Amino acid sequence: MASFRFASPALLLLLAGCVSGPDHVPPEMPLPAKFSEGGAKNIGDVSTAAWWTAYRDTRLNGLVVEGLNENLSVQQALERINAAAGGVTVAGAGSLPSLVVGASQTTSGSMGERRTASGATNISGGEANVSWLLDLFGQYRRSKESAQASLDAAYSSADVAKLTYLQDLVNSYIDLRFFQERLALSRANLKSRQETYQLTQFQLEAGAASRLDVVQAEGLVQSTQAEIPGLETNIRVAAHHIATLLGQPAGSLLGELLKGAPQPIFRGGIASGIPADLIRNRPDIRVAERNLAAATANIGVAISQLYPTITLSGSISPTYVKPAGFSGGSLTTWSFGPTLTLPIFDGGRLRANVDIAKSDAKTQYLAWKQTVLSAVEEVENALSAVRRDAQTVEALRAQVKTTQETLELSTASYKDGASSLLDVLDAQRQVSLAQASLAAAIQQMAKDYVSLNVAIGGGYNPGAPRTTQPPKAS
Repeated sequence: MASFRFASPALLLLLAGCVSGPDHVPPEMPLPAKFSEGGAKNIGDVSTAAWWTAYRDTRLNGLVVEGLNENLSVQQALERINAAAGGVTVAGAGSLPSLVVGASQTTSGSMGERRTASGATNISGGEANVSWLLDLFGQYRRSKESAQASLDAAYSSADVAKLTYLQDLVNSYIDLRFFQERLALSRANLKSRQETYQLTQFQLEAGAASRLDVVQAEGLVQSTQAEIPGLETNIRVAAHHIATLLGQPAGSLLGELLKGAPQPIFRGGIASGIPADLIRNRPDIRVAERNLAAATANIGVAISQLYPTITLSGSISPTYVKPAGFSGGSLTTWSFGPTLTLPIFDGGRLRANVDIAKSDAKTQYLAWKQTVLSAVEEVENALSAVRRDAQTVEALRAQVKTTQETLELSTASYKDGASSLLDVLDAQRQVSLAQASLAAAIQQMAKDYVSLNVAIGGGYNPGAPRTTQPPKAS
């Protein structure tokens, strides 16, 4: 018996150190040493890189900074961090002793002809209950691990929300300036076509043009006029969306944004790092890894429920009774003892819970793997686009120059009577199409730069002390 008394505390301490289920190990998967069109150097932490400053647009810079603090989606993600932090406290509370105290004061008596006592009885009492479930197999420790991993995932989810906001805002700003550029081009083309229409009318009066020429020139003017309302609508839609992203009523920034500015063109290096950088820099990958950690800890929670639990509980209840006309007296009751709970027959429910937890963990691993592969694909696609966009823009700039020269020559030839109006109208159409294609190519080039920086996980924490410049080419 003596040896058992000494062995029991040691056994409890040994069991207290047991934790059921597997420990989480950060997942790994083979990745190429470099992107197919990228360099072989890593780029370190890019969360602080303010890549949008490469557009050299002060208004855009101001909108980005303002929106990071005001965007409602980001604020919701930050608020979910508070809920997840509370979940960590709740998960860990079960392994700690609990103490509940209470007090009461009762006055009782009797009335009527058949009463046996003439006074009231006062009863004062208190109660204290304490209980402590011994976490022998780590159920609550695993629960707290799971909750802590969920908290980490909530922090990374907030970073995902910031990246989503950055991509949406900058792309909307690029669209806004694109539609403004298209509107300016349409108005300039309208003026040119109106001049051609007036010239054709003059030629008709002089007998050098036909009524068909006049109608064709007039139709081109009308088609250009029809483009303008749609472009004006798209400008306002983009401005409204920017205001919403900044947590403001849709029309609040309309007047300011309608002032116009050149289309954004990035003037910085192209840096992608290596695929391994994505695991550190992409917040969505961190979310997937933390979800896997939480699911792994839940396996331990499910396994621990297969084993017995021991709860130490006790209570003490002091009472003081004072009948009227008599001296009072006290009575104190107390109890203390362990409770053993052992699951025996449950229809296979507990073991099924273990299988479910294992399956959930496997699912989370596959989700992590898919997130990594999707991230690599996004970077590869963005790199391919960014490295070719400049070639497209240059070719279209040359095409615009050529079509404008063609228009000048055909107009002069028409005035001299050496060519038909159809040549002039066709040249005007070609100029309009080339200018629209160039504006769209510049828009796409700017958006592809956004996609690349978001794909590598850059810029969601620009306030941190590292750098405010976009990454330079490696």
